[in-house]
Amino acid sequence: MSELAIVARRSPIETPSSTAGSVLIIDDEAAIRESLETLLGLEGYAVEVAATGREGLELLAERQFDLVLLDLALPDRNGMDVLGSIRAHDPQLSVIMITAYGTVENAVRAIQSGASNFIQKPWDNEKLLADVRAAVARRRAEEENIQLKRALKQRYNFENIVGKSEPMLKIFDLVAQVAPSRSTVLLQGESGTGKELIAKAIHLNSPRRDRPFVPVNTGSMPADLLESTLFGHVKGAFTSAIASKKGLFEIADRGTIFLDEIGTMSMETQSKILRVLQDRRFMHLGGVHELQVDVRIIAATNVDLRQMVREGKFREDLFYRLNVITVDLPALRQRREDIPLLVEFFLKKYSEENERPMRRITTEGLRPLMTYSWPGNVRELENVIERAVVLSMGTEIGPDLLPDHIAGRGTKLPVLEHRPDASLFDIMEDCERRIIVDMLEKCGWNQTDAAERFRVPLSTLNQKIKRLNIEIKKKGRE
Repeated sequence: MSELAIVARRSPIETPSSTAGSVLIIDDEAAIRESLETLLGLEGYAVEVAATGREGLELLAERQFDLVLLDLALPDRNGMDVLGSIRAHDPQLSVIMITAYGTVENAVRAIQSGASNFIQKPWDNEKLLADVRAAVARRRAEEENIQLKRALKQRYNFENIVGKSEPMLKIFDLVAQVAPSRSTVLLQGESGTGKELIAKAIHLNSPRRDRPFVPVNTGSMPADLLESTLFGHVKGAFTSAIASKKGLFEIADRGTIFLDEIGTMSMETQSKILRVLQDRRFMHLGGVHELQVDVRIIAATNVDLRQMVREGKFREDLFYRLNVITVDLPALRQRREDIPLLVEFFLKKYSEENERPMRRITTEGLRPLMTYSWPGNVRELENVIERAVVLSMGTEIGPDLLPDHIAGRGTKLPVLEHRPDASLFDIMEDCERRIIVDMLEKCGWNQTDAAERFRVPLSTLNQKIKRLNIEIKKKGRE
């Protein structure tokens, strides 16, 4: 082997991270291997060589390459057989066949078997280098695409959060952006939209993932009990305080605390939460010493905090401290394309929990789920699917296993009673009023959703509501 060839070979081996790419040459002719090694080495490729098919496959099993230059005629195995083994090992690996027997038939066979290209000895150096560059670039692009897909899968693999709709993809993107930071996050959305799941996703994708995640439903506790729960107390702080107790802020130190339904807090408790946000300090109830903590706060609300600020029911300074990054969670009726995915997810979950064979939803069973307004959002859907799995006797779930108000059973309009002197116009107006009220009730008094189900513009529905003197009830929440 010439001195030039030796230098060309050593350099890529010593720097296996060569930016040009890595190439494996499998050819039984030493002169061919040396010539290709020199040519590719001078172009910056990391080159390895093998004289037999077996030797080449062993090298492929040991390390990764961007391209294989493979001779068709090898002493131990036919090159086409080696190509088949390479494709089985790595279907995405680029392979260029090289042979002195460059018939059209061989070229067609090689391409059909998965070769990227086919060149004949003796070759044109410029053309060969152009083919190598193209093959390596294709391999690199495929690898980048695979890595990107893996990264996206990992990035969007938030436990128990299901969705591919545009609103949810935007949520995933935002969560991925804010999770690594220390910023306070405010989650806004109707009850049942999954605010705690999003809070957990933020925590689990943050540097605090190995520290505690502490959820607190602030709306379920009286003010005095909530303060004791959050900040702890010393012995004797109140009648039943027979011993000192740590608060949840201490337990969540260096982790995350999730304050759900924060709009229900008393003004006094709000002021203490503000102090923790500002100074990272607080005192036990009845205590005299300040404690310092490093806690990330994620708050959630299903009410309009801005309106509460205007009404004097929520501290403005606390609102702005919480409202650093806001995540608005869409209602289920705003992401209907996610319903089939959610149904499948809950079917699998509750089939496994109840040790039942996997259930599937029929087309007839899915149809009412897609049109129902879901005032209770994902939580309501989950309850409906759990009920269906428990009640089902077979493996299919149809409309008969859905609640009457969702499946459309028992929703006939009441018999209309009219004054003896009522005109046809009066009767039709009364009928129209009852139909609209019935639909609004089904939609949780959401006029936009009712208009969609009536297939009329919202403005048209609003005009009818006004003309028929229909009193709109406040949209219910869980």
